[in-house]
Order: sequence, then C-alpha cells, then structure tokens
Amino acid sequence: MGDGGATNDGDRRLGRRALLVGGTAAAVGTAALARDELARLWWRLPGVEKPRLPGAVDFRGARWVAASPANLRHADRPDDYGIDRVIIHVTQGGYRSAVKAFQDPEHAAAAHYIVRRDGRITQMVRELDVAFHAGNREYNERSVGIEHEGFVEHASTFTDAMYEASARLAAAICGRYGIPVDREHIIGHAQVPGTDHTDPGPYWNWGRYVGLVRRAARTRA
Repeated sequence: MGDGGATNDGDRRLGRRALLVGGTAAAVGTAALARDELARLWWRLPGVEKPRLPGAVDFRGARWVAASPANLRHADRPDDYGIDRVIIHVTQGGYRSAVKAFQDPEHAAAAHYIVRRDGRITQMVRELDVAFHAGNREYNERSVGIEHEGFVEHASTFTDAMYEASARLAAAICGRYGIPVDREHIIGHAQVPGTDHTDPGPYWNWGRYVGLVRRAARTRA
C-alpha cells in the first residue's frame, strides 16, 4: 500500500522553490520561475478551485469514494505535472481496510484507485490531483497509483477478474496521457526510488499483466 507520501513528498507545505517565488526570485526578477510556480500553486489562492463534479470518475464504471484531502494534493495534471507512469500497489489487507486507511487523514497516503479481487474498481483520488502513494514526491507528481486488494505473499490474491479489470484501467490511463505500455512506464511500488516496499511482490505476473494492458489498449483504439 502507498504510504509515507506526505513525509517524503513534502506536499503538506509550500516547498523551498515556492517560497522563492515570493522572496529572492521575485526580487531579482526571475519571471519565468515565478510563472512556473504560480501555475503549479494557483489553486492555493483564496477562492480558487478547479471545478470538480461531485462523484465524477475518470474511469467509466468505477465507484467514487473520496480519500481524505490530507492524503493528496490538489493539482491541475497534466497541465502542471505531466503524467508518464502507472504504479502498481498491493494493499496488504482487505478492500474495506484500504478505503478506511485512505480516508484517515493521519494515514498520510492514498492511491488514485483500488481494484478489488472481484474486479470492481473504486476511485478515491482524481487523476488531475497528486496522490501520496509512492513515497517519492517526483513519482507522486508524475504517476497514477493503482492499489490491488490482497497480500503480496498470497498468490491467490491476484484473480483473473482483478488482472483483467486492472489492465483495462491501466490501458485507459496510458491512452489518456500517451504513456507507453511497457515495464519502464508501468512499474511496481518496489521500483520507486527510496521506497522500502516490495509490492506487488513475486506472485504478480508482469508478463500476463502487460499483455492484458496491451490487448485492452488495442481494443480501445
């Protein structure tokens, strides 16, 4: 499961670069840097919020259940941060416990989606927002995180319904942002720099999964 997003990511407070916009950078007239930072931080201004339709989802058929706002950062992706990765996670628990964790503001983490063993999909963070799921700020900003119900040490966790539903979801995400369907761009949480996680673990069948994503992508084309 994604964790430690706020601690390693630094998303809960304005970063050093953002502070520079109001201080030294502005004083020396670095307009390009200021414009870049303002574009990323515009939504923090009082009364400014990108329009969001309550209950709307990015993937047709998904169920919307909102994560705690403390476990994500409002953004305007891909306009402010390009999306070029899909990151695969395993919850290390049941579906309900994952939802509860992502709704807990003290958990400091949430993924965009959870795929259940029966193939049902829940969206908890909008793709335009940065979810704290990878434990790495850069990877959080550039990726969409997909959790899968189950345990890395149990091969039975990964059902046919789960693989197929997750593959359709990943294909839709890759198609939306022009992400290549390969192992460089669809990665496991364990591949994120600085993480101590092992998910999705040794029983996740990468060959099968990427093949299913490619097939789903061809069907969508």
